[in-house]
Amino acid sequence: MKIWTREEQEDHRKRRSFSVRMSLFFFSVFVIFAVIIVRTASLQFVEAPKLQEEAKERATQDIPMKPVRGTIYSADKAKLAYSEPTHSLYITFEQDFSKGEGLKNRPKLDAALQETLNVFKEKGDANVTNPTMEEWVDTKQLDVNNKKNFGYSQRLAKTDLSDDEIAYFKENKNKYKGLLTFDVAEETSRRYDADTVAVQTVGYVKRFGSVLDPDYGIDFYRDIAANLSKQEDQGLKYTEHENVGYYGLEQQYQEELRGKNGYRKIGVNMQNTAQGVEEIVPPLKGYDVWSTINKSIQLKTEEAMARQLAKLPKAISASAVAMEIDTGNVVAMANLPDFDPNVYRTGSISTANAEATEYYYLNGAIRSKPTNDTGKKAESVVYLGSTIKPLSVLIGLQEGLFSTTTTYNDTGIVKYGRNDSDSIRNSGSHAYGLLTPSRAIEKSSNTFIIEMIGKRLFDRDGAESLNVWDKHMKEFGLGVETGIDLPDEWPGKADYLKDANSSALSRMVFASFGQKGKYTTMQLAQYTAMLANRGERIEPHLVSKITDSEGEVVCEFKRTVLNKVDFADAYWDVVQKGMATDVSSSFGDFAYKDNFARKTGTSTQGTKPNLFDNGVFIAYAPRDNPKLAVAVMVPEGGFGSESAAPIARAIFDAYDYEYGLDGVPKKSLEQEGENADSEGETQASANGE
Repeated sequence: MKIWTREEQEDHRKRRSFSVRMSLFFFSVFVIFAVIIVRTASLQFVEAPKLQEEAKERATQDIPMKPVRGTIYSADKAKLAYSEPTHSLYITFEQDFSKGEGLKNRPKLDAALQETLNVFKEKGDANVTNPTMEEWVDTKQLDVNNKKNFGYSQRLAKTDLSDDEIAYFKENKNKYKGLLTFDVAEETSRRYDADTVAVQTVGYVKRFGSVLDPDYGIDFYRDIAANLSKQEDQGLKYTEHENVGYYGLEQQYQEELRGKNGYRKIGVNMQNTAQGVEEIVPPLKGYDVWSTINKSIQLKTEEAMARQLAKLPKAISASAVAMEIDTGNVVAMANLPDFDPNVYRTGSISTANAEATEYYYLNGAIRSKPTNDTGKKAESVVYLGSTIKPLSVLIGLQEGLFSTTTTYNDTGIVKYGRNDSDSIRNSGSHAYGLLTPSRAIEKSSNTFIIEMIGKRLFDRDGAESLNVWDKHMKEFGLGVETGIDLPDEWPGKADYLKDANSSALSRMVFASFGQKGKYTTMQLAQYTAMLANRGERIEPHLVSKITDSEGEVVCEFKRTVLNKVDFADAYWDVVQKGMATDVSSSFGDFAYKDNFARKTGTSTQGTKPNLFDNGVFIAYAPRDNPKLAVAVMVPEGGFGSESAAPIARAIFDAYDYEYGLDGVPKKSLEQEGENADSEGETQASANGE
């Protein structure tokens, strides 16, 4: 056995250590090369398509093209809102004017922009408002400093170009090469019926960027803007300058009307500026919305309202709603004063037009809004006055406060409190003598309503009587949203629930005869329809169907019952019999004068000595087979029989002509008569007569 010397042992250890290190080295080299080979294979065969697409995206950008908005039709097929071909001018900057060399060239850019504005003045349509340098630069419409846009982004300069402007900018596309380029794009602008049909109901359009304002914007659009980064469908990405619906049906059915934007896939260079167009994907037209508004009935309503306002010394506004009882279709929803929404056709508006429409664009039939007349502001929503009395009697019967045959001696005045001033008189201080519940409605007896309902309910339930009253109001759609397919509906205001200046008894008394609840004309129409159909609260709607560009129906709207009250038939009989107020001055020659239910109302608002009377009127026809419910409000119009009833008469006549209150459209009978006369003349001519 060989014995190793220390030197030999050390040499052996070194050799073994070197061998291990070499093995580790070669193993490491093997692993590294294996990883490289696998990664190379992965890049070539697995990730190559994705990387190629990313490289392409860095070299190209998608420039959105505005969607083509669908049409809003009336029930009689008139175009209430539609998109019309137009041309717009876009500017693309070729430098970054916020820094470096671009900042030095700002004077050249400003000069080019001013020359462009001069071209607008020289060659543009005189009826189209031109932008200003302040709007372009100071208000950052063109975003010269690229705060919101990349260099390749097109900036909207002007819409509704004239033929001369189109020719000029196409010919001079590269006039300011190195600074900016011009692009003329074929787009659409929004047009509205020239007869200004139901303008607050239809709504209008505004630029998407303008409806995001923190103070005056709309939450619906702010939510869309907040989620744009998550939107994967390129066609659904909103752009700042596209037009979107603002109020009315335009906003309510924004997603259906909008369609999808197209895009231009454009090449960009290392400086992030445009260098050519590679591909164009055209926009898709939105769906068409078919309104239940009948243009003919709507115009007759607006004409009647205008005639009435011209006669009334104090009234400056009015609203009316006509709703079919069996379908829930709203065939007319009118507000005056109104305006021409075509001033908004490009999505923006001049300062002068904005000031002119300041008090007119909101829909007074579904919300409270002010009107303006040399500083005076009168609300569009008023107390219901005596139009609440049919419901007051129903509540009294349902709560067991009296029976259908109870009689009451009306002396013309009733006291309800301890003070001498705590008394209410009938209109004109009339004393009607013995009254049944039906007769109390017909004569509009304040004393019956207060004594038999307001006081008795309070005597029984104390302050809780106000909550009992409020429950019944809401059952009939007063104080809750009607469900109408419009944005920004107002639920009404129950002043009887809170008033620090009056007692619970006083509030209950005043509420009972219509002086402490403010409700909209739409709510009043729904309540009237509920009286007509004996307890079903029908959801009103303004759209019957939605169709695609090929005319195929994609959605239909059916009759919907929101809630129902279960009252005895005898109670409904009492109310229907009592709705026989004398309105012979307006309905004396009405074809259904003996077969329609109606109730006038006059509510008082303000404080002494500045009290004013509002005219209110409700009606449905025919009594035996109710077809149409109508509600009219004329703030500061005086007695409802004089201010509001004539408007309702015009609506019933117009509906009877178009559809027939008895199911037979009178225009069809008229046409049959004309055809018969024509055939008779032809026959007479053939006989030589």
